[in-house]
Amino acid sequence: MKNLYIAEKPSVAREFAKALGVKGADSAGGRDGFIETGDSVITWCVGHLVTMSYPDAYDQELKRWTMATIPFVPSEYKYEIIDAASRQFNVVKQLLNRDDIGCIYVCTDSGREGEYIYRLVDQMANVPKSKHKKRVWIDSQTEEEILRGIREAKDLSEYDSLSDSAYLRAQEDYLMGINFSRVLTLKYSQTVKNYLKLDKCVIAVGRVMTCVLGMIVKREREIREFVPTPFYRVVASCNGFDAEWKAVEGSKYFESHLLYKENGFKERKTAEELINDINRETPVKLIVDKVEKKSEKKAPPMLYNLAELQNDCSRLFKISPTDTLNIVQELYEKKLVTYPRTDARVLSTAVSKEIYKNISGLKNYEPVAAFADNIITQGGYKNLAKSKYVNDKQITDHYAIIPTGQGLGALKSVSDVAKKVYDIVAKRFLSIFYPAAVYEKVALTLSKEVTDASGNVNKESFFANFKRLKTPGYLQIVGIPNEKKKDDEEKLTAEKLSELENLKKGQELEVSELNAKEGETSPPKRYSSGTLILAMENAGQLIEDEELRSQIKGSGIGTSATRDSIITKLVTNKYISLNKKTQIVTPTFLGEIIYDVVYYSINNLLRAEMTASWEKGLTGVAQGEISKEEYTDKMNNFVINNTNLVKELNNQYEITAVFDLSKQYYEKGAGRKA
Repeated sequence: MKNLYIAEKPSVAREFAKALGVKGADSAGGRDGFIETGDSVITWCVGHLVTMSYPDAYDQELKRWTMATIPFVPSEYKYEIIDAASRQFNVVKQLLNRDDIGCIYVCTDSGREGEYIYRLVDQMANVPKSKHKKRVWIDSQTEEEILRGIREAKDLSEYDSLSDSAYLRAQEDYLMGINFSRVLTLKYSQTVKNYLKLDKCVIAVGRVMTCVLGMIVKREREIREFVPTPFYRVVASCNGFDAEWKAVEGSKYFESHLLYKENGFKERKTAEELINDINRETPVKLIVDKVEKKSEKKAPPMLYNLAELQNDCSRLFKISPTDTLNIVQELYEKKLVTYPRTDARVLSTAVSKEIYKNISGLKNYEPVAAFADNIITQGGYKNLAKSKYVNDKQITDHYAIIPTGQGLGALKSVSDVAKKVYDIVAKRFLSIFYPAAVYEKVALTLSKEVTDASGNVNKESFFANFKRLKTPGYLQIVGIPNEKKKDDEEKLTAEKLSELENLKKGQELEVSELNAKEGETSPPKRYSSGTLILAMENAGQLIEDEELRSQIKGSGIGTSATRDSIITKLVTNKYISLNKKTQIVTPTFLGEIIYDVVYYSINNLLRAEMTASWEKGLTGVAQGEISKEEYTDKMNNFVINNTNLVKELNNQYEITAVFDLSKQYYEKGAGRKA
């Protein structure tokens, strides 16, 4: 009997063939749709071979969009072969059912979507249940990992819960897309068409897509409605540095209603009154109250998952999340990095025991060769399993994206941008084996007793903070960041450090200048394609702090495998604009109109926490914590109830009035400034 190996695409099938020792695997079997040698047969899908049938496959009456035919919720779903993939499907079907095939090894991508691709083929090919089927689960396409995956393959039945979640995810998107798009189009398309003077209008909505549109529109409206507020800080220049006044206890203005914040006033005249009080005695001198010195460590960041990598590539290289995924997928298929569609930012205990192989391979990658060699020589990898970078509980399907250390010759055949992506992955990986960066900080507290115009004496305090990099640690690998200077923090040179260390408590420093500096509150930032991915990962919250993100784990909006395609779909539908140069995302006027329609009809679709709860439910199904039946009931009821609710609404006039608010904004051209 022979073993059949079925991969997700031809390139992956060739890697399996090479790992299995098939001669000429690079070119073998391409025309036939499979490779056969000895006791092995290798074939492939071409992505999806099977898809869900449109409603008219159930009943021709459903082809026409009418209120009478929705909600449409089939008791059993129909599927069909994708026309363009029918030839390869027939090849795979024949092989799956061949009498001499004893065991089927499922080698599609190791994740929910890969599972779904195979299960649909199995279902449509009517493969006997008596056939022995095993699941190959791998984290990279190196020969060693492929052979391990085959050797340790488990019975396919152990992945039935994952399969259930895959089917349910597709059914959920199908039901919400069909029912909600139809009911909103039937109810409101005429209103939108008339308002925008369009020839036709289909209101396309979806479980994840509409929620993300909501995030973008809400952010734009926050920016639009933002009113800048001026504030005034008092800054003293002395001894070659600036010190900022704050209203701490003892100050005339402590907890005063005149303050914007503790370090600023609402009005300039109040700041100038304080300056006049301080200037009553000349020259103005501040007394040193306190000199605090401390070291602060900054640990290497967590490893890359796909969202984090997409964000960094958007920020550093100005490429879209889709471009990033395509690049890292290419690097994966060339054996350069591990599986890209992962949410984990840590490694497994098992892989940590073999991690020296990955590091050793990077000794042949010139940009980091010296660092890799140092790590191996010093044994810096030996205690990795005990670090925060290894945690089996934080891994669902795959560990973080890291370089395999293999296939470096393939870098010659990839684009310059792909080389840059590989470089930051390699450097992020090696950085975790280096010590933390150490910063030296000095904080000064200065004060002066001030007599105001009424003769009252108060103690007014000024503060200055300094920082310098003492030991670069892991920053030697990833590069020293060009950190923006904080309002209350100055870069510290070695000379300035020496000068500050000699300051004594009670020492007087003469003030050369005292100014009221005007500042202004800033509106929220628009999403970039990268920060939008992070916000989706964190269920609508934009958590830009790297350390905080590493501590937060929960179901987000969409998955690592689908978030980029959601952004692409919104752009295709002309609901949002994506600036290719800056990667800044803004809603179009049409996008805002669609948002308003949904807001006044199926508001829950715009709630990030609701969309995240659906994803969390699917995770529960995959982990066997929620039954398929329980999830199906909840899903069906949600679709039925909300479809019927919209059918009963009669609020077109009110919605048109809401459209006018956005129209005024866009007519001024404000919506095009991004």
